[in-house]
Amino acid sequence: MLEALKNHWPEYLKEAWGLATFMTCASILTTLLMYPESPVSQAVKEPAAKLALLGIGMGFVIAGIMYSPWGKRSGAHINPAVTWAFYRLGKIKLADAIFYTIAQFLGAIGAVQIMRLLIGAPYRHPSVDHVVTIPGPDGAWAAFAAEFLISFILMYVALTAVNDKRLEKWAGAIVGVLLMFYLAVETPFSGMSLNPARTFGSAFAARKWEGLWVYFTSPMLAMLLAAEIYRRVQKERLEEGPSFPMEAEEKPGNEGEKPEREATAAA
Repeated sequence: MLEALKNHWPEYLKEAWGLATFMTCASILTTLLMYPESPVSQAVKEPAAKLALLGIGMGFVIAGIMYSPWGKRSGAHINPAVTWAFYRLGKIKLADAIFYTIAQFLGAIGAVQIMRLLIGAPYRHPSVDHVVTIPGPDGAWAAFAAEFLISFILMYVALTAVNDKRLEKWAGAIVGVLLMFYLAVETPFSGMSLNPARTFGSAFAARKWEGLWVYFTSPMLAMLLAAEIYRRVQKERLEEGPSFPMEAEEKPGNEGEKPEREATAAA
């Protein structure tokens, strides 16, 4: 464990940064679109249009994180469910998976607390409420089913993209488009989380624990199932795909320089 921390602490910090960046952007965009007194909210009246704009914005954010140098270096999991799916596939070691998860939770918690201080009352308004994700009017089990479906699809599509040489460079764009669609369509059912750390960061700040079990179990089970099915169906491609964190390559004149590879999946 200590050896992993010594060797890969920069990647753990990058995972914390990735989820903190995601939560910061989600907080700002949600406040602009949902807070009743925001000029943007007043200009865009239709709830569906607000969700569509939020989806477009966050789709670009997640693609940007995945294509960034830091995202490429750590793999841009920024999601414990993604990390443990990759652990099941043998793409990340146990110690790294544990530290990735800790970093992801700390990044989410820290970002929401900072946004709470910087944005203030609009962030605490019921229409924004720390960008919490809670089950919709159809209840916890409907939210569970919705989270399971979107998590499974996201993970399987991401694995397909990152392990295909023709699609690898498009992985970030593909995940971004999926998130755009999910935010616009699935949000009313579960708040569109996909991510235990993302949900916990908001719940911790808002002190709202309603349906927390949904977001800790459904994405994790769905992504592990997607990984298991992919492992059995696409074993050869999986063996050729990247492992995380990326290992350093020593090059003449650039000793210890770390190569940049396409990021894998996020949410």
